[in-house]
Amino acid sequence: MEDTSGIVAREVAFLNRAVQLGFASGRVIAVSFPDSPPADADDEHPLLEEITAYFEGEDIDFSGWEVALTMPTDRRDVLETLRSIPYGEGVSVEQLTRMTPGLDPERGEDVSLVRTSLAENPVPLLVPDHRVADGPSGAPPAVEQQLCSIEGLA
Repeated sequence: MEDTSGIVAREVAFLNRAVQLGFASGRVIAVSFPDSPPADADDEHPLLEEITAYFEGEDIDFSGWEVALTMPTDRRDVLETLRSIPYGEGVSVEQLTRMTPGLDPERGEDVSLVRTSLAENPVPLLVPDHRVADGPSGAPPAVEQQLCSIEGLA
């Protein structure tokens, strides 16, 4: 991975909005979906190329991109587990809770932890919270629906 720091963004026709990526020391720290890219953001980056291909219908695996999840360890564990869910496959909050080491779907606080982790996901798409059918997402609802649609999860 290249040693990128800063913001890159590109308009994505499929979304009718932009995808904006924040980097620090080559790691992705944020993914957002503003109405348009910031005027000073670079629109050239290998990850933006992959995202463009994804929105053109290619089965892209983003797991090779390093993300920096700056959050409590238990929430990070949930999101790291979620990264293992392949393109086009969905799970429930209960299943994700069961898959995450140390969590039990019978414990309400564990299920709540999973839901909170999904809602606070700083890098939706790279950590594909749209693949959790009954969970919240770090992406805006309209974007989450389009992500599900493109992967046949809608």
